[in-house]
Amino acid sequence: YIKTLQKHKQFVLPDRDQVTMTAPFMKAYTQLLVKTCHLRGAHAMGGMAAQIPIKNDEEENKAALLKVKLDKTQEAEGGHDGTWVAHPGLISTAREAFSKVTKGSNNQLGIIPNITVEEKQLLNPAEGIVTLEGIRKNIKITIRYIEAWLWGTGCVPLYNLMEDAATAEISRAQVWQWINHDTHDNFGKKVTKKRVKLLVAEQLKQIKSEVGVTRFDAGKFNTASKIFQQIVLDKKFIDFLTLPAYHKLLNE
Repeated sequence: YIKTLQKHKQFVLPDRDQVTMTAPFMKAYTQLLVKTCHLRGAHAMGGMAAQIPIKNDEEENKAALLKVKLDKTQEAEGGHDGTWVAHPGLISTAREAFSKVTKGSNNQLGIIPNITVEEKQLLNPAEGIVTLEGIRKNIKITIRYIEAWLWGTGCVPLYNLMEDAATAEISRAQVWQWINHDTHDNFGKKVTKKRVKLLVAEQLKQIKSEVGVTRFDAGKFNTASKIFQQIVLDKKFIDFLTLPAYHKLLNE
């Protein structure tokens, strides 16, 4: 969505956490997906539940499982035939949610949604705001993901969610979008290149306190932060965050 509509200010999205599957364009695409697949006898696959089991915090773990249950129930009720999760510990929750709707059936190919999804629905953005915390979160997640990627890990558990290349792409794309469309956060401050640079420095210190001095110094966090700044501060939208990261690996 961001890549396609990158030059259009009216399609700027709010914080990543606010762009859920109930956002207008997200809901529209899933409806179109099910209808398109089932008209052709193909299975419609739901999206990934990014939550992971949370150890040592029963209440947070219950909240995470509830999110997965609600998300998978919505997918099943929407006619999807299957889904996927980020962690094996969530399979039973997803399976139970689907089974209650499908009554044990292997698929829902017989369900053809009686809806017409128009172009304007696929363009209808999510409502919400850009927050300072959301900017910080996107910066920190992307830097930590790139750092792990440089070590050869493509899927990383961060802050009770499983982050992969797709979610990291969203995080960095949003920061680029906010900079290039003079977006203001919830404090009324504009998201500028200079401000993002300061926030990167701030978040590097935060990451250092989280992982410890030894891990930080032995890691590639500074390199990751440079790659992050390269892709979000460039006027041109780089197609994939892994491209400059590959270049870095090839030239080491």
